[in-house]
Amino acid sequence: MMHRPISLIAGLALLPSLASCGSAPPAGPAPLTDEALAAVTDKAGAPKDQLAREVDELFTLEGLGETRALVVMSDGEIAAERYSEGYDAETRFISWSMAKTITAVLVGMLVADGKLSVDDPAPVPMWQRPGDPRAEITLRHLLQMRSGLRHTEAGDPPYDSSEVRMLFLDGRDDMAQWAKEQPLEAEPGERFEYSSNTTVILADIAARALTESDDPEARRKAVGDYLEERLFAPLGMTSMVPEYDAAGTLIGGSLMHATARDYAKFGEFMRLDGQSPEGEQLVPSRWIEAMVEPSPTAQQYGYQTWLNRPLGKEGAEWGHPLFPERAPASLFSLIGHMGQYVLVSPEQRVTLVRLGHSTSEERPPMLQQAADVIALYPQR
Repeated sequence: MMHRPISLIAGLALLPSLASCGSAPPAGPAPLTDEALAAVTDKAGAPKDQLAREVDELFTLEGLGETRALVVMSDGEIAAERYSEGYDAETRFISWSMAKTITAVLVGMLVADGKLSVDDPAPVPMWQRPGDPRAEITLRHLLQMRSGLRHTEAGDPPYDSSEVRMLFLDGRDDMAQWAKEQPLEAEPGERFEYSSNTTVILADIAARALTESDDPEARRKAVGDYLEERLFAPLGMTSMVPEYDAAGTLIGGSLMHATARDYAKFGEFMRLDGQSPEGEQLVPSRWIEAMVEPSPTAQQYGYQTWLNRPLGKEGAEWGHPLFPERAPASLFSLIGHMGQYVLVSPEQRVTLVRLGHSTSEERPPMLQQAADVIALYPQR
């Protein structure tokens, strides 16, 4: 029997460990594609490669849904812009509930004009009849989604939803009338209940403040001209297409259409406390401040605007719509159905628009990825 030298056996035993010492290091991130790099401009305001990667992952990571458009504004300049196949800078995207925040600005302009008052009883004639408890509802209650009206946003089955009934079933021809007819289910001001019906009531109040006519075309023209002259034209929001129902009421809770860039312009207008890029004050700064002030019954909500504030007891059951652990409390957002967002962080001088389609399961991780983009910008 042949015996191998002990030194040879020991050397052979060391071969696996020696081989492992020379193995390749773990693979780093994949190189950025030309498409990812092209999305970032020279006005990035953050490390360009990092911004390109975080933006790219909003479009490419599994489990986030489909991002169709993204615009990042840094200090008033486009820092990044990207679209998925089939969409571009000219595409109009549906707002869904992002329209609510625009409707709140419309109301604020009318308050500034002296046509409305937030703490007077809401000017809804049918509520002012003797003995009607809805007479206690104020404009502020409506703006903060605490009217107490029986408006159930989501129903099971879907046709039990007040929103579905108003938009598509028995309320569709005169949405505001249907919404106003609903009874109270809580004392006005007592509790928060998110409701697209409530915003249509606000849009109807705005129309009645602008014209005494009940003619649908006159109502559409009065509101459309006012929005165009006082808001959209000064901001250069040339793509805006609001929708109206058969009664001429702005469907201010859910149906406006605009490009991603125009949604970004609106976000910047709010970041600048109601000013146009040229410095024109389109709505008083105190109104924007009120819009982003937490409601007494929902820390995460202001006037038709979502806030990045920690939830109080009253909101814990719903979960947070944003990411208070990841960004300043001053961050606020327009939020629309299936993943439409205009995220505005005044302290970071950033506005991020994300438009697309994400399910309820996909939205939380998608938002965390959006938070990764915003986190590249320091607080100032």
